[in-house]
Amino acid sequence: MSKLGRVLVAMSGGIDSTVTAMMLHDQGYEVVGITMKTWDYASSGGSKKETGCCSLDSINDARQVAVTMGFHHFIVDIREEFGDYVIDNFVDEYLAGRTPNPCVLCNTHIKWSALLKRADALDCEFIATGHYARIEELNGRKFIRMAADERKDQSYVLWGLSQECLQRSRFPLGPYTKPEVRQMAADWGYTDLSKKGESYEICFVPDNDYRGFLKRRIPGLQEQVKGGPFINASGEVIGHHDGYPFYTIGQRKGLGTAFGKPMFVSEIRPESNTVVLGELEDLLRSGITVKGVNFMKYPDLYAGLEAVTQIRYNDAGTLGHIRQVADEEVAVEFYAHVKGVAPGQSAVFYEGEDVVGGGIIHGSRQPQDHE
Repeated sequence: MSKLGRVLVAMSGGIDSTVTAMMLHDQGYEVVGITMKTWDYASSGGSKKETGCCSLDSINDARQVAVTMGFHHFIVDIREEFGDYVIDNFVDEYLAGRTPNPCVLCNTHIKWSALLKRADALDCEFIATGHYARIEELNGRKFIRMAADERKDQSYVLWGLSQECLQRSRFPLGPYTKPEVRQMAADWGYTDLSKKGESYEICFVPDNDYRGFLKRRIPGLQEQVKGGPFINASGEVIGHHDGYPFYTIGQRKGLGTAFGKPMFVSEIRPESNTVVLGELEDLLRSGITVKGVNFMKYPDLYAGLEAVTQIRYNDAGTLGHIRQVADEEVAVEFYAHVKGVAPGQSAVFYEGEDVVGGGIIHGSRQPQDHE
């Protein structure tokens, strides 16, 4: 066995996970590859051809790399584990008028759990993925740090990882930029892989049409929720919508009605099948409440913490004061108003490049002068 240890590498067949496996192999780790089939595109009912991490081509690509490099490779079907939790939550959140982030949920509750379970069965000390992020340590605690490549940084979707997961995880790509990773693949002789495109879609919504997915998942859904009112901030009915689950906070296009001025979805009220529309200023919020918080850098939240909070992936973030109000719940008061807060999305707290922690947005507060 390697002196560095035995590592289980999650391999999707894409460039990032392939380079991860090759890097660790060259560094002297004993690499074992694993490809997890999370979803069967055929069952989604979408129109797009099967591509991405769950396709047969991608599985074959991952296996071929393992054969070429001379390490073991396993294929594991976790569709049942994935579907019961991630997809059911995805549907339930939209039906509750919230906007879920299934990638965060999958990382936190499915992929790492599945990887650790298989790592133990295969006597692997570590697990590794192709995420662009770094792992640092402070006073014996591991935490996530942003990747060197800000454009590819994936620290936002990793806030939920436990200390157990972080202690055993490796992210070899964290110090590198995407062009450098592509060059590594080319240098290793994988020219076609180095030019391979990327997918930014939800894996089980291959056509990127979540509304169509919901309709296929719940037959008759549109008929059940169609016909609700659009109202303004004063409660006046100003139009009718196609069903509240088919709208997201901040949405401007696709409202189906001309209002004579730009209007945005500012609130969704599932209990009355109502969608509230407002002008740009109606999207502004002065604070949020966040539940299910995982404190990563510190064992608990210290008083007076100031941090930059990202309220969505690729959000620039806003500085504010964070205080704990209950177990795994915090309140964030922003120093500048933020726009388009969507309950169900993740809020992730940063000190510089370091992830302090994160959680799920539960509610928000309007500026006092706007109430």
